[in-house]
Amino acid sequence: MPDARLRATKTPCRIMRWPGRKPDDLGSNTLTDPLTAARAELGRVFGFPDFRPGQAEAVGALLSGQDVLAVMPTGAGKSLCYQVPALVMGGLTVVVSPLVALMEDQVAALRLSGVAADTINSGRDRETNVAAWRRVAAGETSLLYLSPERLMTARMIAALQKIGPVMFAVDEAHCISRWGAAFRPEYEQLGDLRHAFPDARLAAFTATADPATREDIAAKLFGREPEVLVAGFDRPNITLVVEPRSSWKEQLPGFLKSRPEESGIIYALSRKNVEEITAFLRDSGVNALPYHAGLDATERSVNQDRFMTDSPVVMVATIAFGMGIDKPDIRFVVHTHLPANIEAYYQEIGRAGRDGEPAEALMLFGLDDIRLRRRFIDEDSSGEDNKRREHKRLDALVSYAEASSCRRVMLLGYFGDRTGPCGNCDVCLDPPVMMDATGPARLALSVVKATGERFGAVHVIDVIRGSENQRIVELGHDRLAEHGAGKDRPKPWWQAFMRQLVSSGHLEIDIQGFGGLHMTASGRRILNGEDTFECREVLTRPTKSTRRQKADAPSLAPENEGLLTRLKAHRLELARQQNVPPYVIFHDKTLIAMAETRPANEDAFLDLPGVGKAKATKFADSFIAVMREDAG
Repeated sequence: MPDARLRATKTPCRIMRWPGRKPDDLGSNTLTDPLTAARAELGRVFGFPDFRPGQAEAVGALLSGQDVLAVMPTGAGKSLCYQVPALVMGGLTVVVSPLVALMEDQVAALRLSGVAADTINSGRDRETNVAAWRRVAAGETSLLYLSPERLMTARMIAALQKIGPVMFAVDEAHCISRWGAAFRPEYEQLGDLRHAFPDARLAAFTATADPATREDIAAKLFGREPEVLVAGFDRPNITLVVEPRSSWKEQLPGFLKSRPEESGIIYALSRKNVEEITAFLRDSGVNALPYHAGLDATERSVNQDRFMTDSPVVMVATIAFGMGIDKPDIRFVVHTHLPANIEAYYQEIGRAGRDGEPAEALMLFGLDDIRLRRRFIDEDSSGEDNKRREHKRLDALVSYAEASSCRRVMLLGYFGDRTGPCGNCDVCLDPPVMMDATGPARLALSVVKATGERFGAVHVIDVIRGSENQRIVELGHDRLAEHGAGKDRPKPWWQAFMRQLVSSGHLEIDIQGFGGLHMTASGRRILNGEDTFECREVLTRPTKSTRRQKADAPSLAPENEGLLTRLKAHRLELARQQNVPPYVIFHDKTLIAMAETRPANEDAFLDLPGVGKAKATKFADSFIAVMREDAG
């Protein structure tokens, strides 16, 4: 698939066209008549006065008959980009979604907004699924949510061909890519939709796709040239922080201590790590829950429901948790180890701060993380091309972790976005001091060479610091000229320093050689006195929290804080009655506006953000009663 060309627009969204597409192919009324009808539905059903940046381009393209691949950051409102066109066009739209819980939440939210939505999935009994299909067949359903596994069966395809869906919308579309962040084989089969439904529009949405992944999605899903919309990747409300991992038993409590009333996610590397961290945090008084594939389905479901409905809750999880989680008030995401790659990292931190309020992403990592991640890649059954790409993606993440300039510039640059220093990462808020480290670098490189380029960082550091443990003595490494030459610096200093030598490309980890370090060509130049080495000043203590408040974060008058608490309690009660997450009833922003303006009737209630006609009819009276009771 050829590279996309960029055409500038008046919004932050970029429209990237495949070569050969004429500028006027969308039609003269792409952003006029279709969007007039779309805005009317947006206000009537969902209670929003206008589209966010990027949404109008996707909606307009779909309504004018184009296929669309849209890359939009988490929280940018991707769902509305296909839900609104589905309502404007009429007929049936099929939404392909990866998770049962996500489908159920989306359908519940649409129904509360007065939209005829259904799902057929493995979490429902046969009778319920049959009833849903009958509504679809009768033309009563506007949006049908299906997993790719259920959709791409011969029986379902044949049944849908009799109905003739007007559109298929694929959520989490990066799963289509073989080297996507959350690959599922069934997603690749979605490329057959174009042949089975040649007249239907295809839409694909993701928050995570670098240029290579976008091209792969476009090549596999669309049988014709799609409109590629890139609405930017920046999540400026998330503070980005990276720390060397010293002891998570000290670092995690220190981080959580200042966040006693906040919900967040802590990602751990393995099931064992999840259980150990959860037990430790519970013993420390933290309301922590575990989530990993080793738990039975019922326990996972209960824990996820508690995380979505209760607050504050800290979910300690493997990457099995998170896709499709739409909890808007997640205030932090912590990685206790290096994530799989930079795309996975971006996707996982994107679960924080979906409400636009300040949030923080903290990553802890050590040198051994790099070795493990390299090993995981090399042991994967995928082809050599994919392994090479994954190593490059990991390289990008390691460079990000050791960045000496703005982290956001580096992160967004990976995805093709250009920006200036953000002022909201640890490097911007507390700039590192750079140091000439040529002397320590030559010492470390000399020990690597003298020990045969066969040993890992632990052994090399032991030699540098003059250890006389049994292995060093048996190997005769206590007799090396370099033995003990770096004992004036503590072990944590050397661990952090060795990490910078690796991330800078002067040392490489030999995965096949059980993690042994060997010099690269640039490392040999430093050792031979041909080059110097400058790096960040090495810190051996965790950095202080760099979290900040957004300058424009909305504040609530003190006299309304009690009312907001009661409104949230009422929302939680309604959510439990209807077995849905609280945000499905109303988002926090709606409750804040409610507490500030105190609407006294249904018409005034309709003026609140996120309140359409159906929700006003259903919920206005009960929330107004809470406000009247508060007024005394």
